[in-house]
Amino acid sequence: MKQRLMGVCIACLAIAPAAALAAAAVEYTGRPPGVEAQQSKNSQGFPNPQLIEGKPLETRPGEKANGYPTFPQQTRAPYKQSAPFKTTTLTTALKQPWALQFLSNGRMLVTEKPGTMRIVAADGSLSDAIKGLPAVNFGGQVGLLDVALDKNYAKNKRIFFSYSELVGTDESNIVLASANLDEAGLALGNVKVLFRVTPVLPKALVANEGGRIAIDPKDGSVFMICGDRSRSPPWMMAQKLDNTLGKMIHLTAEGKPHPSNPYLRTKGALPEIWSIGHRSEEGAAFDPAGRLWETEHGARGGDELNLVKRGANYGWPVVSHGIDYPGFPLGDGSVSKPGMEEPRYYWDPVIGPSGLAFYKGNLFPAWKGSVFVGGLRGTQLSRLKLVNDKVVEEEPLLYDMKLRIRDVRVGPDGAVYVLADTGQLLKLTPN
Repeated sequence: MKQRLMGVCIACLAIAPAAALAAAAVEYTGRPPGVEAQQSKNSQGFPNPQLIEGKPLETRPGEKANGYPTFPQQTRAPYKQSAPFKTTTLTTALKQPWALQFLSNGRMLVTEKPGTMRIVAADGSLSDAIKGLPAVNFGGQVGLLDVALDKNYAKNKRIFFSYSELVGTDESNIVLASANLDEAGLALGNVKVLFRVTPVLPKALVANEGGRIAIDPKDGSVFMICGDRSRSPPWMMAQKLDNTLGKMIHLTAEGKPHPSNPYLRTKGALPEIWSIGHRSEEGAAFDPAGRLWETEHGARGGDELNLVKRGANYGWPVVSHGIDYPGFPLGDGSVSKPGMEEPRYYWDPVIGPSGLAFYKGNLFPAWKGSVFVGGLRGTQLSRLKLVNDKVVEEEPLLYDMKLRIRDVRVGPDGAVYVLADTGQLLKLTPN
């Protein structure tokens, strides 16, 4: 195996030596001794949110003891109850589902992380596995990931999907592919790999993979988020332009660098890059104004909701509203620096944000202007109301079900559909 990739020692991705961690911990004086361990233990549980109108949901101290918001309403928005709803469980038979897209007649195309796609009927019945998928590297956080429909799917039946690919026997990367879906025959044809994240890394690095896809509603171009795949302490690949780790990439529907990309003429930069400085992105969606947003995991604290801009730097791992897993600061402990974008909202402690969806339906008038964020660690569906790109209220939905929510989508019928890691597909409709 290569010992160095692009100037970074692969051995350094392992957990740092005890002496190095001890030295770093001594430098971190923002929290009294012993509190880190207690807070880490708390973050493994699933506390019920505080449901008091006008008060934040979160009552625990943040992981970053010396952290602070850089503008009002950047974190801990007040709770506001909105619309009553009922939850219908369409199925519990999915195998580690990761993403869904809507077909016609109430049917949904769903990916399962072990490497299968299925069509789920409106009544929740499952099809057999769709044939023709490439081999998938499944394990830990990786496998078959997202799926998205071509802007002209009704005519060309083309889909885009992402997955982890085994390279040789001990390396892997994330791949973006396209194919034509034969819905009646339950088969994929004309499968093409459009893009591979670079560099290839040891397959043991199964965290922070990314893989979420968003299709630009204007021109049908493809955005995909690529995680940085680093362990603790984090490496600096997300800040470098010669790789696609920790990046948002932007491609034409045929897999070419999009002509609007910011680094097409930058020497040494990869032309697919749209934005940099990301860590572990799990959600991506366009808002009603046609702007791209994403959700991103911090380490301990500092989960983010970002408005993604062309050529912007989102700071990882130089700045963060969280701390590293062993309990010491990231970089010099700063939450912001000039030239680096601030999250529009952040969570500390974390919720493990996953799927992202803007409510554009008519079934719930009270949810107009809302964005939904799945919570893996937080086991909730977070409803955030945005006004002038700031979160003015937050409401936890489904928290009493204690589900790790992986994806959320708004259906053509205006209902909200939710996928859970344990195999459930839920439908939210007015009560």
